[in-house]
Amino acid sequence: MKILSRTELREQKGIKWTPQYLGRLERRGKFPRRRYLGPRTPGWVEDEVDAWLSDRITKRGADAAD
Repeated sequence: MKILSRTELREQKGIKWTPQYLGRLERRGKFPRRRYLGPRTPGWVEDEVDAWLSDRITKRGADAAD
């Protein structure tokens, strides 16, 4: 299991949202919840982020087909 830092979310996955916006999405269940590796070190499970991205792509394709 790999944990992504905020920098890795931005550079590897293209997710460039502010920490506040990510927090709102997490609280609403619309983005995988962060895990804390230390008191001020958040990270996200890469498999969960990849599944979230795949789901968004699939939904976008389904919406376009309608």
